[in-house]
Amino acid sequence: MNSTHTHLTVTAVCEELGIARSTFYEWRAKGRAPRCIKLPNGEIRIRRGDLDTWVEDLYEEAV
Repeated sequence: MNSTHTHLTVTAVCEELGIARSTFYEWRAKGRAPRCIKLPNGEIRIRRGDLDTWVEDLYEEAV
């Protein structure tokens, strides 16, 4: 599987970004989180490529 198609858990994303789960869900409620996939069982996943793009966009906004 290509690394850009890797699906990360919310826990993995929070650990990578150094944020609390509550922060992630707050960002998601405000439409500021990376694009998410909601699985049929209700769990959320984030594609590695979507997270990388989201972080890069934040960097460009901060410059």
